[in-house]
Amino acid sequence: MGALDNNKAQTSGEADKASTPLNHTNTGTSGESGESVKPRNDEEAKTEKKTRKTAFFGVPLIVPYIRQYGKRIAFMIFLGVLSSLADTIYPLFSQYAIDHFVADKTLEGLGTFTLLYLAVMIPAELDNYYCLYSCGWVEMHIDRDLRNTAFTHLQTLSFDYFNRNSVGYIHSRVMSDTGKIGELAAWRLMDIVWNLSYIVLVIVTMLMIRWQLALCVLAVVPPAAVLALVLQRRLADRNRNIREINGKITGNFNEGITGLRSIRTLGIEERMDEDFRKDTASMRTESVKAAHYSALMTSLVTMASSVALALILWQGGLITRQGVIEIGTLSVFMTYAVGLLEPVQALVETISLLTGIQVNIERFTDLVTQKPLVQDSPEVISRYGDTFHPKKENWEPLRGDVEFQDVSFHYPDGTEEVLSRFNLTIKAGTHVAIVGETGAGKSTLVNLVCRFYDPTGGRVLIDGKDVRLRSQLWLHSHLGYVLQTPFLFSGTVRDNLRYGREDATDEEIWKALQLAGADGVVRKMKNGLDSDVGEDGSMLSVGEKQLLSIARAILADPRILILDEATSSVDTLTEKAIQDAVDAVISGRTTFMIAHRLSTVVGADIIIAVKDGKIAEMGSHSELMQKKGYYYDLYTRQFTQSGWEDQE
Repeated sequence: MGALDNNKAQTSGEADKASTPLNHTNTGTSGESGESVKPRNDEEAKTEKKTRKTAFFGVPLIVPYIRQYGKRIAFMIFLGVLSSLADTIYPLFSQYAIDHFVADKTLEGLGTFTLLYLAVMIPAELDNYYCLYSCGWVEMHIDRDLRNTAFTHLQTLSFDYFNRNSVGYIHSRVMSDTGKIGELAAWRLMDIVWNLSYIVLVIVTMLMIRWQLALCVLAVVPPAAVLALVLQRRLADRNRNIREINGKITGNFNEGITGLRSIRTLGIEERMDEDFRKDTASMRTESVKAAHYSALMTSLVTMASSVALALILWQGGLITRQGVIEIGTLSVFMTYAVGLLEPVQALVETISLLTGIQVNIERFTDLVTQKPLVQDSPEVISRYGDTFHPKKENWEPLRGDVEFQDVSFHYPDGTEEVLSRFNLTIKAGTHVAIVGETGAGKSTLVNLVCRFYDPTGGRVLIDGKDVRLRSQLWLHSHLGYVLQTPFLFSGTVRDNLRYGREDATDEEIWKALQLAGADGVVRKMKNGLDSDVGEDGSMLSVGEKQLLSIARAILADPRILILDEATSSVDTLTEKAIQDAVDAVISGRTTFMIAHRLSTVVGADIIIAVKDGKIAEMGSHSELMQKKGYYYDLYTRQFTQSGWEDQE
């Protein structure tokens, strides 16, 4: 069958936080290309360096994914051993042919010889086919199971995990690491099985035929294996450096494309080009070193094979001249001498690769063993179900009363309290506006209401009951959230709006679009509701995406609505359209509006002004203006800068 690597077409190949801990938004991106991702911060780099020194950590967690396909893997191993046995037998046919047909110059028994050869060859080729098919089957099934587990687990993790890890880093855990583990359970396992069994069978066969010549070959194998191991370790180090540098190159390339407008307006093309050239120069240097060690490996195998062959020819020639062995036997040993070193090299390479795959296992294990910061208690899960198995028959309706009782809070990666014994009662249908300067930390209250974080002290009540006594899914199913940067899923307009309510009819969708003022946007699209919005709504403007997001929220009919600076990224005309849509949506709902443009919050029932991560003032617009405090300064400064008169 040959080394299985040659039969397989290698199928596997900090968030920028705001100035206060209140705005935890993951903006991290990574130039990710399979395994070529460099950890994006020092903490991740230290973790990976530590995992390389930890033997077998995480392996037990992977075992169940492999064990469920144990019968298929055992059959695959059996086929691999049979394949190596066939490869060991083939030279024996050559031995017989030379000693009998060539030496004796006869064709007697040729028919039987041919039939025996076919009897070995045909099953061997079928064996190869089913073995390779089984390897691919096992790899793909394990990949699928691991990726499903990882993706499902990611849906349960709290926001703090995504704040600490970039999209590229997580993507590599889910796609690249799982691919390497699947590759281990299939192709790397078969590399070990085939190469090891072939080496053992060849050695046993040589010892049985002529032990003196076998010792000539075996004298070369151990030193060659040791040298190959040393070179392979050096090569592995170089390849690891190449992967890390390639991650930097990919990241810089990604920034060079996505940030092209900023690069040109800042006039830093030369600097970006210089940085890119430095990285590619480092890549060239490391790649040359890797090629150097790879060439040494190839030369070592060739030289060792030549030495083994020379010893066989020398000793075999002497023995043949004495008439002790026949030419066919010498031919068998020559074949084994030439072919034995490649499996030894392949085995060394595979064992070296296992060290790298151990890192993949540990990183995957680290992901799936992460515990969410916010969790439902076993009692809550028993009554209300979990994220993937809800017990909706036990869900109570939600009115929208919200109360903060002596709430204290600090973010997981901080020690300073951003709320301290805070109290606030919000009746259902109240319009709450949260304002402050950029980076002041306006999202904290919303994060607690949505239970993206739990308070470190006190309680948050929804309809008079501690939010922790009901399931997260129950709460989130009654929330509507319109983001500052609207997000649309790939697909059609209809698909996107039905994320708000899956069973919505087209009539209900159009009604929601009309309430949001987005029906005109959809009507001018070529295919109406069936129009493709592109990846993340790339075929629409920011304002159009925002209107569709509001329509989606309307369709969900949430009792609590969150509007996160919904008008901050649009022009004045679009802002007016969005504001009209917002006014239509908030009626009768408990609404939290995070706003930068204070003109949008004048009519709010309660305005909460946030400064330096803490609540500075609270009251209605008129009350706060009369105080002439922080909110007054914000309001007058903003309107003075806009050239408007204060219309209080």
